[in-house]
Amino acid sequence: MITSRKRRGPLNHRLQLLVDYTYILTGSAIVAIAFNLFLLPNKIASGGVSGISTIVNATFGIEPAFTQWAFNIPLFILGVLLLGGFKYGIKTLVGTLFLPFVVFLTREWSVGFEDALLGALFGGMGVGLGLGIVFRASASTGGTDLAAQIIQKFTGVSLGACVFILDGLIVLTSAIVFGLELALYALIALFVTGKTIDLVQMGVGYAKVALIISNHQEELRKSILRDVDRGVTKLSGYGGYTEEERPVLMCVVHQSEVTKLKHIVQAVDPQAFVIVTNATEVLGEGFKHA
Repeated sequence: MITSRKRRGPLNHRLQLLVDYTYILTGSAIVAIAFNLFLLPNKIASGGVSGISTIVNATFGIEPAFTQWAFNIPLFILGVLLLGGFKYGIKTLVGTLFLPFVVFLTREWSVGFEDALLGALFGGMGVGLGLGIVFRASASTGGTDLAAQIIQKFTGVSLGACVFILDGLIVLTSAIVFGLELALYALIALFVTGKTIDLVQMGVGYAKVALIISNHQEELRKSILRDVDRGVTKLSGYGGYTEEERPVLMCVVHQSEVTKLKHIVQAVDPQAFVIVTNATEVLGEGFKHA
């Protein structure tokens, strides 16, 4: 048995590496294609090295892929030298090099129309989808994320603030080069990108958490276990007004089971106090696995 486990370990590791690199290559390709189809033609510089390359392309006519390589490679080297060794690993290097490569390969691709609003929305969604997939492999595509971490190390400013400052400067520059209207569209693209990354990382909020306070909590617990077939956790609670112990029942259900749960609570105790809220991600039995 011990020998068998040792043999499976490296195989599982190689399989995980294969999955991770598939995520990195696929995600980077999606980001590059979204950039060429929607952001670049509409002059939407929504932060990051891609935003810089959009501005440089419009100003000097340099291919965006060359600009992205010119920024990404030195930033990666600086990250290695200044942030404590080969911290980001081969994964980030692959994303750093492959994304501009796909940008170069797909530079002639076009959707056949130009519309700044559609470009901001679909470009933001495409970039967010691609980055979310890359992040699932615990990697990145380098760029201004590395620059932000370098700035953080030497200034003490929070990472979020550093990213915001860098992206803000790029959007501000785009306002000077392209005008205020396109800069505002760039902000829309940034917002959509962030929301799409969250969606890819955490999934759709398909589950709900119910917190139930009732004088008939034991009967409710049994009814939920029997009729909804969901686990129930009893949390310790203490009434702030009554100053009495008030156990709280917590139950996680699928969205389609919320109505059934509420009907059970209503039937057992019409006076029960119920809070139902979204669960962004649920891992475990009956839901998805990590």
